[in-house]
Order: sequence, then structure tokens, then C-alpha cells
Amino acid sequence: MGLATTALIVGTPYLVFGFYNPSLHLVLDSVDGCVALLAAYLLYGRYRRTRGLRELLLAEGLFLLAVAGLGLPLLLGLFQSLRPETLEVWLPLTVRFVGAVLIAVAALAGPARVRRPERQRWIALTPWALLALAAVVLWLQGDSLPVAVDATPPASAQRPVITGHPVLLAAQGFTALSFMVASVGFTAQAARRRDELLLWIGPACGLAAFARINYLLFPSIYTGWLYTGDLLRTGFYLVLLVGAAREISAYWSSQARAAVLEDRRRLARELHDGVVQEISFIRAEAHDVLARPEISERIISACDRALDEARAAIEALGRTPDEPLGYVLHRAAGEITDRFRGHLEVDLDDTVTADNDQRHALVRITREAVSNALRHGCADRVLIRLERDPTGRRLVVEDDGGGFDLEAVSTGNNGYGLTSMRERAQALPGKFSIASTPGHGTTVGVSW
Repeated sequence: MGLATTALIVGTPYLVFGFYNPSLHLVLDSVDGCVALLAAYLLYGRYRRTRGLRELLLAEGLFLLAVAGLGLPLLLGLFQSLRPETLEVWLPLTVRFVGAVLIAVAALAGPARVRRPERQRWIALTPWALLALAAVVLWLQGDSLPVAVDATPPASAQRPVITGHPVLLAAQGFTALSFMVASVGFTAQAARRRDELLLWIGPACGLAAFARINYLLFPSIYTGWLYTGDLLRTGFYLVLLVGAAREISAYWSSQARAAVLEDRRRLARELHDGVVQEISFIRAEAHDVLARPEISERIISACDRALDEARAAIEALGRTPDEPLGYVLHRAAGEITDRFRGHLEVDLDDTVTADNDQRHALVRITREAVSNALRHGCADRVLIRLERDPTGRRLVVEDDGGGFDLEAVSTGNNGYGLTSMRERAQALPGKFSIASTPGHGTTVGVSW
């Protein structure tokens, strides 16, 4: 958009693209400054949570842009004795220049952290100290300051009007370069981290870069005239506003998710400290029922199933959504093998992922397959393999137990566990397979 707009203006000599409207110019400056303040506030809040160097530098840069658009014109307006187009141009130019450099440095900083308080103070105060020094130097120059730019450009132009002091032109060009570097840097970081705010700051800085190029070609920023540079600059702040709105929305969504997660953890603690403890007590007491061993065995089996269900619920409630799938499956299988004193082997590809519903189904299938292998197959070793194959993703549970007659179990009344695993696999959606031969172990597979 910035390139097309600039090319259209430069390549169309008869296009009238500028008009004189000081009031609208003031409105755009005020709105842009307010948006910059909002974005700086949000980024400073991010810095308070993450201590990221990028967030601190970016917040400082945007705050300086807001000061240049809001605070300095009001302050300099109090001094009527100033020579026109001198300090009132040079000082905001310096502030914007430093702000753009800070934004570019923030884009190059990456995920660095500010852990020491003295370093935080040094980073935060250095730009302001330099600006204060520059303001004092400019103020002491007084009437000897050169005129920066003519404040009365024509209402339209057939060619670019590259006019102004060479220092001003160089500062505008370097500011454009800084914003371009920031645009590329933030866009690359957003692609790697899937950061919503950086995703919008990247293209916003691209518009800001082309706005500075237009100010270099048609210097209207310090006048009452409106040119394409002003429109592109406002586009920069509008895109920034969209990113700020998305950041606010993401923040409240994360707060809601955190509240739900905390409630789930509370329920998990209640289950663990209440239901699981009572079932474990019943199971321990059932070993003392010697008069009728068959009743004792049924009680122990029922307690084992209840413990499996309760622990599965605890694991599901206490699980965080960012845990790798392989880690979740390893932990679930480890709980079963530890109880039955089996040996667990894993071959897990951490790049294999699944959404929350699929993860829950895969955990239940894993627990059921491992439990069957150790309780009914009397296996000594269980292997869990999570991998990618040409058709997609695959989970395999193998054991060296006694195996069973698959047809006999499927047609009898003891195949509910197999039916449950098959239905969960089909709901992924996926495919379920099982191979078993008496005396040669069992292999359970799920592909999705």
C-alpha cells in the first residue's frame, strides 16, 4: 500500500493530492498521539509481565512519538518569541528520530530479558537524557538555528518538492530506514512466535516508513497542508490501533482461560485428596477379606478401575494445554506401569501434536491399553511409540504379555475396553487396529 501510493503520486504529475486544512491536520496529530500512548501503555504492561527488552524499547519509542505529536507542539506554542520553523521543527524531529531508532532496535532485540533493575533504569533513562541534552543544545542555539523547512508548500505539485535543510532530509531518510527495519524485524518475529500484536506492528511500521519517504518528497508534517505522508502516517496508527485492540482482547481471553484452568486444578486437588484417598483405603482393606477370595478379587478390580478413572480425571483437569503430547502420554502410562510394577519403554516424537479433545482420547486409549497389558496380559514390558508416518500421525502400544484370542474376546462380554478404545479412535477421527496372538503379546495402534 505504501509503495503503491508513493508510486502513484510520484508517477502521476497531474494528480492533485494536497490541500490546506490546519484543523484536520491538528485532529490527525492528536488522534495519532493518543493511539501511540495506548499502544505504549499496553507494551509497558507486557514488559511488566515478561521483562522483555523488546517490549521496553518499543514502549519507549511509541511514547516518544506520542510526545512529539501531542506534548511538544503545546509546549513550544507557549513561546511566541521563537523564530518560525526553527526550534518548533528541530525538537520534534529529534524526538521522532530517537523514537524511530528505539523501535528499530526493539525489532532487532529479539526475546532478550531485562533481569537487573539497574539495567532497566539505564535503558529507560538513557534516551530521555540524550533528548534533554539535545533540547538544551537546541534551545541555547536560539536565533542561530537554521530554518528547517518552508512551511508553505503549494497545494498541489507536479513533481516531488525535496526541500529543507540537509540535516532534516537526512533525518527523514534515516527515520524511514529505521521503520523499514522494524517492519521486517517484527513481521519475522510474529511469524516465529505467532504474536498477535507484533503481527500488526510489522505492517504498521511499513506504512510509517513510506510516510517518512513521502515527507522527504513532500514536506508537509510541519505545516497545515495535508499530503499523502499524513494519510500513510495515520494508516500506521490505525493499524497500530487494531493491534492494540487485538492485544486487549487476547489479554482478557487469557484471563478467562487462566480462571478456568485454576478451577480445573482446584477440582483435581479435591478429587485427589478426597475420592482417590477413600478408594485407595477400600482397596487396601479388601485384601483382608479372606473368607471369600472371589469377593475380594472383585472389590480390588472395581477399586482399580475406579482409581484409573479418578486419576484420569485428575490428569485431565490438571493438564496444561501447552504440554507436549508425548510428555502427557508418557506420564499417563507411567502411572499405570508404576502401580503394576511393569517396565515402560517410550519412543516419542515431540513434533506430533493434537488438539485438546484428541489428547484426552489418546490418553484414555493409552491408559486402557497399558492397563490391559499389565493386568490381563501379565506383560513385563510395554512400549509406547508416537510417530509420524506417510498417512499422518500414529500411536502404538506394544507389550510382551500372554496375548489373547481376539475373536473370542470381541464376541464375548469382556470386550468393552476394546470397544471403548475403538470408538474413541474413530471419534478423533482416526483408525483403530489391534493385533494379538495367545503367547505372543498384543499391539494396539491408532492413526489420525
